[in-house]
Amino acid sequence: MAAFVLIHGAGDVGWYWHLVEAELRARGHEAVSPDLPCDDDSAGLPEYADTAAAAADDRTGLIVVAQSFGGFTAPLVCERAAVDMLVLVAPMIPAPGESPAAYWGNTRYEEEERESHDGTVALFYQDVPADLADEALRRSRGQSEARMGEPTPMRAWPDVPTRVLVCRDDRLFPARYLRRVARERLGIVPDEIDGGHTPALSRPRELADRLEAYAAGLGPRDGLREGTSG
Repeated sequence: MAAFVLIHGAGDVGWYWHLVEAELRARGHEAVSPDLPCDDDSAGLPEYADTAAAAADDRTGLIVVAQSFGGFTAPLVCERAAVDMLVLVAPMIPAPGESPAAYWGNTRYEEEERESHDGTVALFYQDVPADLADEALRRSRGQSEARMGEPTPMRAWPDVPTRVLVCRDDRLFPARYLRRVARERLGIVPDEIDGGHTPALSRPRELADRLEAYAAGLGPRDGLREGTSG
């Protein structure tokens, strides 16, 4: 059985993962989904990674799963815990030394053709049941931008097998955009599932199926970046 550390995105809480966490635990896996200090102006990426690593609680054989802005935190956890695999879901994929604030321009985000959608629900939760979307909005927190200009301390991508999972209907990070960024930054073709930006709420069982398959080494191989020693 695997041990999963589930990292939420910007302005969010660990609750985002609660349905996937329950699915994984029902299948015999361990899973934790900590609240990162994203509303704390004194906290930055190192503190986010410290929080995620502390939640791992010295477990070994970890699979770190990160959604959206959690992609900036996930590789830093590898310096703090024994991580066997990274899985990035609808992610930001940082380059070494890049700041979150610089990410958008560096990845040419504004050059991508995107549909126009009004409101948070339409952008993030278009395929999430209404009660869950309402609960997600109620639980969300303000994302501090105080340290968004600081470069990530990551100097190279971790020597850990990495998966990227693209959501085909994602309105924030369109599939074509993420396919390009994953290719340019990690040299891989990502795996894909249906759905919008928040599949842990809209498709928790399907997402858990993917994570379990990755843990068992059963996923499609074209979306895998192997560590140089793995």
